[in-house]
Amino acid sequence: MAYSKTLAAGILAMMFLAPSIQATDPDPLQDFCVADLDGKAVSVNGHPCKPMSEAGDDFLFSSKLTKAGNTSTPNGSAVTELDVAEWPGTNTLGVSMNRVDFAPGGTNPPHIHPRATEIGIVMKGELLVGIIGSLDSGNKLYSKVLRAGETFLIPRGLMHFQFNVGKTEAYMVVSFNSQNPGIVFVPLTVFGSNPPIPTPVLTKALRVDAGVVELLKSKFADGSTGI
Repeated sequence: MAYSKTLAAGILAMMFLAPSIQATDPDPLQDFCVADLDGKAVSVNGHPCKPMSEAGDDFLFSSKLTKAGNTSTPNGSAVTELDVAEWPGTNTLGVSMNRVDFAPGGTNPPHIHPRATEIGIVMKGELLVGIIGSLDSGNKLYSKVLRAGETFLIPRGLMHFQFNVGKTEAYMVVSFNSQNPGIVFVPLTVFGSNPPIPTPVLTKALRVDAGVVELLKSKFADGSTGI
């Protein structure tokens, strides 16, 4: 009798769980899921799919990264994104790309991608690539000047930067294992948050006077990334 009750309970549990198992299948259930960026359907993690009859075929191809960005910015760099918002065909596939252009002396300031590992290749010029380890590594800085054709790898969540050390323009192309890797620019996050981080918190954390904190906050008051 006890066995029968246990078996019945197990069958009922499987019946109730079956729909959720289908809804969270880790493998693709169709060839493509082109993001319906204007879709009103409920989205748990990503975008709903357009009907394949409406998807066309341009979601498989893009020429956006062929064009250099405008590096006349405070940081002397420009990022051209090719994530799911710019290339809906990447929806659910866990991939995206960026192109970053640098003027001489330009920088892609210290930042973090909270949702992706990054791999990149320098296409032109000379870039100093820096990666800062976590506290476990003693906050060690790993850095190297890379030239055209050389590559780098940045583990998910580690702070990193690039700086054009050459005398000419430079650019790189990077790939992520996420359709939406996200980005946290350290200077903007600390000094340009909305609402602002209280000045006493930053004076304690950074061990500087309030005047220094207020000056830095004024540099990022417009919320601009500078690239």
